[in-house]
Amino acid sequence: MFKTASRPLPNLKDWRFSVDEWGIGWAEFDREGENQNSLGRRPLEELGEIVAVVEKGARDKSIRGLVIISAKERGFIVGADIREFADLKTESEVIEKLRAVTALFDHIERLPAPVVCAINGFCLGGGLELALACHYRIATRDSGTKLGFPEVKLGIFPGFNGTARSIRLAGAPAAMQAMLTGKMLSASAARGMGLVDQLVDSRGALPWAARKAVLRNRKSKPAGFAKKLLSMWPARDLLAKRMRSEVAKKAREDHYPAPYRLIDLFERYGANDEAMKAAETRAFAPLMVSDQSRNLRRVFWLSELLKGQAPKKLAWRPSRVHVIGAGTMGADIAGWCVARGMEVTLQDVSPEQITKGIAAQGKLFARKFKTKAQRDAAKARLIADPNGEGIARADVVIEAIVENLAIKQKVLSEIEAKMKPGAVLATNTSSLLIEDIAAGLPDPGRLIGLHFFNPVALMPLVEVVRGSQTREEDVKRGAAFVTAIDKFPLITKSVPGFLVNRVLTPYMFGAMVRLEHGEDKERIDEAARAFGMPMGPIELADTVGLDVCAHVAHILKFSSEGSKLDRLVAEGKLGKKSGEGFYVWEGGKPQKTGRVFDKAEMEKLGRDLVEPLIAEAQRAVDEQVVENADLVDAGVIFGTGFAPFRGGPLHYKAAQSPAVPAQAAAAE
Repeated sequence: MFKTASRPLPNLKDWRFSVDEWGIGWAEFDREGENQNSLGRRPLEELGEIVAVVEKGARDKSIRGLVIISAKERGFIVGADIREFADLKTESEVIEKLRAVTALFDHIERLPAPVVCAINGFCLGGGLELALACHYRIATRDSGTKLGFPEVKLGIFPGFNGTARSIRLAGAPAAMQAMLTGKMLSASAARGMGLVDQLVDSRGALPWAARKAVLRNRKSKPAGFAKKLLSMWPARDLLAKRMRSEVAKKAREDHYPAPYRLIDLFERYGANDEAMKAAETRAFAPLMVSDQSRNLRRVFWLSELLKGQAPKKLAWRPSRVHVIGAGTMGADIAGWCVARGMEVTLQDVSPEQITKGIAAQGKLFARKFKTKAQRDAAKARLIADPNGEGIARADVVIEAIVENLAIKQKVLSEIEAKMKPGAVLATNTSSLLIEDIAAGLPDPGRLIGLHFFNPVALMPLVEVVRGSQTREEDVKRGAAFVTAIDKFPLITKSVPGFLVNRVLTPYMFGAMVRLEHGEDKERIDEAARAFGMPMGPIELADTVGLDVCAHVAHILKFSSEGSKLDRLVAEGKLGKKSGEGFYVWEGGKPQKTGRVFDKAEMEKLGRDLVEPLIAEAQRAVDEQVVENADLVDAGVIFGTGFAPFRGGPLHYKAAQSPAVPAQAAAAE
């Protein structure tokens, strides 16, 4: 970095601290034994030692300033160490922990020498709160540099005084939006908001820019007067009401209280930094020890568990994909792979269908890529290939044609001979057994299932299905491919419905039986949402497609003969895609009466509706469809949207059992 004059703290474990020839202190964060930096107890204690040395040096003129930078190549700080959250059992323990950290950050903010934060890679949660306590922030323009407050996804909000500091720097509308949504921001967007002061082109440029900022004593400027006005009454009151209205469209207060408590905090204290800081700690503590936060932290842990399904050390790296079938699912799989940097060839018997499938990816590319050059590059990577010429070059070949056993067998047997050694051969079947599809292949051990969910761009899970003859190395490559396209892999046994459809089907058909017995569809759907499901089972059936539901019912031996489902399918009323199913659909939305139902009744009915799903989830564990109960919970949450704040169906079941105290069952 720069020539080192001294190392005042040689025994640090997680930081390296040195003072260079210009008298600038360099605090390099490199958490011992970890791939990423996170703020745990020891790193914070060591940072406190560094700050004390800098303060002493600033006062005796031996230190001119401090730069806080990461020694990790691809990240600054991913946030607080949530593994340590489980140790905090009471509100008083949370408050004690928070006050120690906020005192340290206040100490940094009050240092008499300039403190510059140099950011490359992820700067999230507590990491961003530390950055905001510094006097000046420089970040790289690299696409991998992302800033944000994801705490709301864990059932909390920023607790290291990031609420007040972000509002002071960015203004209330932008700062509150960032905290309420938990979305990550590019470095350019963060600079536009005022959370970052300067951008540089590369990681290598950060130290020089930081040195110059210290020597020139650069300081951030708070939000301008116009933005400050929005934190004043009555604008603050109106803004808070609007934010509550927007949050209510996406989350119920009894399910996800954190965004509502954040709005309360802003509404009451938004014009007073110091009062907001003090109130932030008091409001944060009950959220941290709540069941919702414990369960949402469990969901985060489950997502890491799914990532672990892919081997960490595998020399094979996929870059080219060939997709056969340019219908909605095949084209969307191809588009997603392109959006994640792959080159994709798309094959179909109909050239017109290929053209249509490629055109449909324009919306995805518009969302994912900000510049025309990036969008054009993505379009160039999605190649029409009616003759299947890309098969020989592909690292992964995915068949995504009609759900017909004989046709799948024929297509796969024709393409296997054209594939290069070591390439993955996969079928996107949603219900057929891998063994049956592979029966006609020269090498049946090569075939795996890669079951994507619709819509591909929104659903994070992909089931990696292992047939009885499938080789383990092909399963590992399949899981590695799924992580390479930023999805969560779940390795499942080849059984009817695999995991997700298996547990979802009795839930949906249990609701349809109620419908057959005269219960109101809106009442059923509202009860499911009251439980925490993203949509009700009847609306879900319409969204999936009633023809698909009927087909899965047949595979899983759920009799629907003579039912309303069968009658609607026979009439061509297939749900959302045809404009009518159980509901009439207009503008992509089901038309409902908007009736209001009794809350207690909805809560009871909601619990009753999910009982078949929970029972089937337990059977999936007993029959080892996946490796363990935690993976069942993970698959059902990320594959169906099962109420995340409940921690998964089996976790929820355990929490309701008299034999298991709910508090213990909710622990990480």
